Amino acid sequence: MTDEKQDKQDHQDNDKPVSDLSRRDFVAFSLAAGVAAATGSASAAELPVVETNVEIKTPDGTSDAVFIHPTTGSHPGVLIWPDAFGLRPSMRDIGKRIAAEGYSVLVPNPFYRVAKAPVFQDPSSFSFQNQADMAKLQPLMASINAPGAAEKDAAAYIAFLDAQPQVNKAKKIGTQGYCMGGPLVVKTAAAAPNRVGAGASFHGGNLVTDKPDSPHLLAPKIKARMYFGIASNDDMRQPDAKDKLREAFAAAKVPAEIEVYPGSLHGWCVPDMPLQNGAPIYNKPDAERAWGKLVALYKTGLA
Repeated sequence: MTDEKQDKQDHQDNDKPVSDLSRRDFVAFSLAAGVAAATGSASAAELPVVETNVEIKTPDGTSDAVFIHPTTGSHPGVLIWPDAFGLRPSMRDIGKRIAAEGYSVLVPNPFYRVAKAPVFQDPSSFSFQNQADMAKLQPLMASINAPGAAEKDAAAYIAFLDAQPQVNKAKKIGTQGYCMGGPLVVKTAAAAPNRVGAGASFHGGNLVTDKPDSPHLLAPKIKARMYFGIASNDDMRQPDAKDKLREAFAAAKVPAEIEVYPGSLHGWCVPDMPLQNGAPIYNKPDAERAWGKLVALYKTGLA
């Protein structure tokens, strides 16, 4: 299928009401996403925020993290799962940006079992073809992807958020993740279905596998509104993944929007990603469109 036909098909699929997402809600969500994508923000003005380094007790140790929130008031909580390069300046910036929209945000170090953050201060020089670089990355990813690790951490992180006066417990919690963080979003939403109201995965990896613990099989446990932004090269490698995701969430009657970003590569939302074949992975126009989708999702799902 050509990119043009694929894009058309994706738009057709996205125009359909999804499970229990009413047509009125879906139209409202779509309009909000359009406004946010066009303006770069769904709020009239960004709020000033406070950034604090924190430590959180988990069943497996102590996680270092950053807690970011508006200077006044209490707001819906948001948990951000970083990509495979972990907690670093670019992920702090993403946390500060969504906090400025009116959320109290936790960005943890997903690799605390192995090392303190930042493990990678600036991943722009990382090479996936370099064995030494990969040897450093693999045990980090293995630590959070171990069975039950993400679920235990998610419970601890949500408990931390709920204990903060800057978090409005009457509102649902949102969670977003990038690359490796995409499946962690799904696991979080499934582990705390009564607390998580919205989840967004951007260029998430291994969302659909042939294993019994594949993240997409968790759909029946989820009550949150979900968004999946898929990179074009991920879609080319696994063209049936989007369909299996869509089918799983529709069968579970979980509202989910799933779309492919034609021309954008795995990692396109994160500014400090390394070059690929000499060209930048980060794609600002599509990153801003994805940001608009995120803001619209939270406005709808965390209201």
